[in-house]
Amino acid sequence: MKYKFIDLFAGIGGIRLGFENAAKSKGIETNCVFSSEIDKYCIQTYITNFGKTNFYGDITKLGSNENLINTIPNFNILFAGFPCQPFSQAGLRKGFDDTRGTLFFWIDKILNLKKPDAFLLENVKHLKGHDKGNTLKVILKSLRKNYYVPDPKVLNAKDFGLPQNRERIFIVGFKKKMNDFIFPEKKSIKVKVGDILEKKPDDKYTISTKLWTGHKRRKIQHRLKGNGFGYGLFDRESHHTNTISARYYKDGSEVLISRGKNKNPRKLTERECARLQGFSDTFKIPVSTVQAYKQFGNSVPVNVIEEIALEIINYLEFSKRNSEVA
Repeated sequence: MKYKFIDLFAGIGGIRLGFENAAKSKGIETNCVFSSEIDKYCIQTYITNFGKTNFYGDITKLGSNENLINTIPNFNILFAGFPCQPFSQAGLRKGFDDTRGTLFFWIDKILNLKKPDAFLLENVKHLKGHDKGNTLKVILKSLRKNYYVPDPKVLNAKDFGLPQNRERIFIVGFKKKMNDFIFPEKKSIKVKVGDILEKKPDDKYTISTKLWTGHKRRKIQHRLKGNGFGYGLFDRESHHTNTISARYYKDGSEVLISRGKNKNPRKLTERECARLQGFSDTFKIPVSTVQAYKQFGNSVPVNVIEEIALEIINYLEFSKRNSEVA
């Protein structure tokens, strides 16, 4: 079977890449029939790596149901790493209507109009407790009207072969329920930060004495206040780093790499950030250092997506076989 999919709020294509890797490992063909993203720098990176085929900008500009139906080709699976926006508490009663004005509304609308076989949504871990849990309740209530949606799962990149402590929440759904969907279990893959480090990074990544002094001073101040904020310092033998974020370009405080005693530490290179998120070295980085840091900080851990995608494919293949028997 050939799986056609769409990639919404696509960023630089991390979810797409994970799915394509999973499908390829099982000898299954895939075809991305529609991609959507509004950030011009992300679009540059995405098109550089995947091509411009069926690429669209802002899906909210499509407006009417008719435009959505005519613009987006039929597909089997929907992928989306959507921004988390607040929903009013009335949503617990209103369901789908309460998602209007949010970007999730467009995902929900496309699912209702096109009725694909499955979907995978990704968001920050904090979606779980956002607005005291009401945001996630609204989302699940809307999705469960037409889909089998098991309880979402928070998975960590460090449990799937990446040396980064990065938790994200994942929501999957299927048009048909054949049995219970099981999220992938942790992998016993031993990794360390040294696995993603470049051998001879440029000196430009070493932070200045002024910045390093400031980091150390702020860490002491935070410690005196009783919180854990401050820089994170790691070396080749560290099991994993902190989570890299879109603000990494500012001062690198989340993840600094030790260069030895009495030496200022350095920031990760763009390529090291890519590796930390599971992007192979063949993935092209056509943008500036600042934009690359933002992009990889906002992206998804490809290894985690790949494992979830394998389970989704297995579930769909199982459903297909059972339907044929029936």
